[in-house]
Amino acid sequence: MRVVIAEDSVLLREGVRQLLVEQGFEVAAAVGDGDELLRAVADTQPGVCVVDVRMPPTFTDEGLRAALVIRSRWPGIGVLVLSQYVEERYATELLGGSAKGVGYLLKDRVSDVEQFVDALRRVAGGGAALDPEVVSQLLTRSRRVDPVAALTVRERDVLRAMAEGRSNAGIAAALFIGAAAVEKHISSIFLKLGLTQADGEHRRVLAVLRYLDS
Repeated sequence: MRVVIAEDSVLLREGVRQLLVEQGFEVAAAVGDGDELLRAVADTQPGVCVVDVRMPPTFTDEGLRAALVIRSRWPGIGVLVLSQYVEERYATELLGGSAKGVGYLLKDRVSDVEQFVDALRRVAGGGAALDPEVVSQLLTRSRRVDPVAALTVRERDVLRAMAEGRSNAGIAAALFIGAAAVEKHISSIFLKLGLTQADGEHRRVLAVLRYLDS
């Protein structure tokens, strides 16, 4: 199985290269930045790439950017991304669309040779390999989805006006819409925020509190 490694730390790069060679992989190239990675992939057409998220020149997300290019340009090539710690935004971008042939592991996992090699083989075979910490944080994030985000732009305008203490008539005047439209928007807001008739007249207050909390 042919592999390309992209890691700016010479020590870690050579360590991973040696580890993979010992495990029977063919290391086609071991490079230190995103541009070199893309050139190596184009030249060698590996089965899988091991990519550090942060690489030169800015050490922010060059590795991730290169990984996304690989995913788009060569969808048959697996990409296993390594990160010092869990970065939700990067994980979300990498997994966008499909998780086939994708992996996201913390660098600490490399020390567990069996686990690392298993993840790499899985990704090369079109499967997915996600670090347990990544899964945990993404699940936590999904649980804290802001219900206000589900509102339309106009509904947010109405809710904002409610938070300013305006009555229905005041909202209609401020937004240049009819009273019936205001009532319709408010009913929709209550529904999307999960506020039922059982909450009675307090629904308006509860809606405003959720808006402020968001």
